[in-house]
Amino acid sequence: MNASQNSTNGLLGHRWGRVLVLGLLYMVQGLPFGFQVGALPVFLYDQGVDIQSIGYATALALPWALKIVWAPVVERFGGQSGHRRRWILPLQAGMVVAFLVASQLSLPDMLPQLMGLLLLLNFMTATQDIAVDGLAVDLLPPEDLGVGNAAQVVGFKVGMTIAGGVLVWLTGRIDWSGAFVCMAVLVAIVALVLAMVSEPAGDHGADPGPTESVLRILQSLWDAVRVPGTTLMLAVIATYKMGESIIDVMFKPFLMEHGILASQLGLWMGTWGMGASILGSVAGGMLAMRFRLLPLLLFAGSVRLVPELGQLGLAMGLIEVGPSSVIAITLAEHFAGGILTTVMFASMMGWVDRRIGATHFTLLASVEVWGKSVSAFVSGLIAEYLGYSGAFAIGITVGVVFLVLVTRLPGSMEPSRQQR
Repeated sequence: MNASQNSTNGLLGHRWGRVLVLGLLYMVQGLPFGFQVGALPVFLYDQGVDIQSIGYATALALPWALKIVWAPVVERFGGQSGHRRRWILPLQAGMVVAFLVASQLSLPDMLPQLMGLLLLLNFMTATQDIAVDGLAVDLLPPEDLGVGNAAQVVGFKVGMTIAGGVLVWLTGRIDWSGAFVCMAVLVAIVALVLAMVSEPAGDHGADPGPTESVLRILQSLWDAVRVPGTTLMLAVIATYKMGESIIDVMFKPFLMEHGILASQLGLWMGTWGMGASILGSVAGGMLAMRFRLLPLLLFAGSVRLVPELGQLGLAMGLIEVGPSSVIAITLAEHFAGGILTTVMFASMMGWVDRRIGATHFTLLASVEVWGKSVSAFVSGLIAEYLGYSGAFAIGITVGVVFLVLVTRLPGSMEPSRQQR
């Protein structure tokens, strides 16, 4: 990008400006999801909800798995390069309203209404994610995929940390109503920042040309998925979080059954653990800028298995369930997971056809969500029949399957070599 373009594009014309704005946008998207996975299981368990139903509550994230259905519409009507804000800003306004409405609910009496609002918030953030992913594809040149996807993952996890950790910890002082108001204020601030930023047209990929029809976008997407090796690549994406999700959803109820308090979980996992995850994501971004991505996927997936074996050891009674062991295993698992997530998302963006960046990336992201959502949905059922140790063992086995699939990817699928 030349000097005149930098001047014209302002904040988004500079690497770290792009990183900042993308990080803020992804942070907003992490708020509802962070509340759902970090705060809701604790809240439901405290209300006496059984672990099988807690697992089923993950279905609230269904819009993230289905967003590919309306992604071509977002790309066609105002979502193309240079016009992503046409979707992002109205959706953020809707999120502010939804959070403020949630702040007025009387809990736990109005729990069904809260569930409905969380489903709506997930729909709005999933739709925003389509436009923001397209914006990232527009803005990030190949050499910035590592740092750009670190901003993506770190931003999302900061949002999750705020909603699922910090605000849960503060509910003793501001209660749930105050937590929702805080989230509404954060979204409003990010919306104001985006409203003041000049959005440039993408200039790092192929020229998008005139706006394509929905049918043409779908045809281009069909052509992209028919590229040799794509089926195996989709299997890698689908399985990379599948085993981890089985373990993560059930790990909190397991610890609470062993006397760990909800406030301790909010601090250890929602705050310290997410901090470790953010550090891991930053490390993953740095590694992705220096090394080939396929070997990094294999390395990161292997490292992730180590703390998961520790979680299995806790469930089997081989390791005593206490503050020191739980904190150590939690921090290690979150750090390793952070590295893997950033490397995977950098790989996904490298596999994308930039001419249909929002839709193609949404397809890959939807496959990722389906993999982890289905496994999270049945995690309670697995734990009900096989116990926590059986559920954790299955999660580890799926992690091994992921590694085997990565080794089967041909060298031509190395993301840095893709010529779209």
